[in-house]
Amino acid sequence: MRPLRPLRRTATAVAAASTMTLSLAACGALGVSGDSSEASPTKGNDITVGLLLPETANTRYDKFDYPIIKNKVAELTDKQGEVVYRNADASASKQATQLQQMIDDQVDVILLDAVDSHAIAGGVKKAKDAGIPVIAYDRLAEGPIDAYVSFDNELVGEVQGRSLLEAMGEIDSSDKIIMMNGSPTDPNAKQFKAGALSELKGSVDIAKSYDTKDWKPENAEANMAEAIKSVGLNNIKGVYSANDGMAAGVIKALESAGVTKLPPITGQDAELDAVQRILAGEQFMSVYKSYPQEAESAAEMAVAKVQGHDIQFDSLTQDQVDSPTNKDIPALLVPVVALTEKNIKETVLADGIYQVSDICTGPYKSACSAAGLK
Repeated sequence: MRPLRPLRRTATAVAAASTMTLSLAACGALGVSGDSSEASPTKGNDITVGLLLPETANTRYDKFDYPIIKNKVAELTDKQGEVVYRNADASASKQATQLQQMIDDQVDVILLDAVDSHAIAGGVKKAKDAGIPVIAYDRLAEGPIDAYVSFDNELVGEVQGRSLLEAMGEIDSSDKIIMMNGSPTDPNAKQFKAGALSELKGSVDIAKSYDTKDWKPENAEANMAEAIKSVGLNNIKGVYSANDGMAAGVIKALESAGVTKLPPITGQDAELDAVQRILAGEQFMSVYKSYPQEAESAAEMAVAKVQGHDIQFDSLTQDQVDSPTNKDIPALLVPVVALTEKNIKETVLADGIYQVSDICTGPYKSACSAAGLK
């Protein structure tokens, strides 16, 4: 295994290979009291947090992010705080309308997971002009955002690329792979791709590479079908898929083409179907990202920002990132880990994302037994 490259960011970089969720207390985020002399105007517990999430194709947003943020805001505000949630269904124009409505409704702070990071910049400025802080969540939006919380996205791509090479075993530069990258309007997708290329370029032949519109599995399936026709089914030694939903589309295309043995395929997000595919040997790996830590940190940031707890806010944002429009944005970058059949217990089960009963349904019972999941 090759060592990690130095990460291109400033301030205090988080460790990347942790297999256990770091508690917020360990980050120094909880138990911090007092306001700085330059604290923002404070507000009580009756705050309204606007939450704008990008799409529903990825099940994590409705299943994890929204309920975790809602519960954490309630906990932090003695159940007086409210979260107003809207999902854009992968429409940048719909999200722009939702953002404007939140500005008109004068919410206290907005957590924004942008569909299109560039297109939303004007709306972010409108919120800023209206005195509403905007915290970029999961994806780094352009415009004058106040902070950013996400995972180390370039490292995600590095972990995926390295895992694919390891799964392929003995390789040479003529071995052909397909790259199924994410949506071209998602800045995270560009970072995943850059990280993956840092591992893959020069090690294998990237025969085809696609930027997949809206991250949709059906678009990935169509791209993969085209790649199979162009490259040849038996010539494809591995597939880099940027997330689990697209991995499902890739697998469907390969099986429709009559593959007898699936090549190694990567993923991301540790979706339940993907965990089951990993156990069944259909998908080699996913990237597990601790949604509870990301979501709870975002809720902490939002409440601290509105209530003027600058010391607490600063303790959460000890990293810095740059967007195309702004430099040195305060940030928190949460660790990630490669999820394979070997560490399901230590990741999604240990963190309570799933129960064994969720994973080990009928078709997967024997695979679970072989993996020691009981």
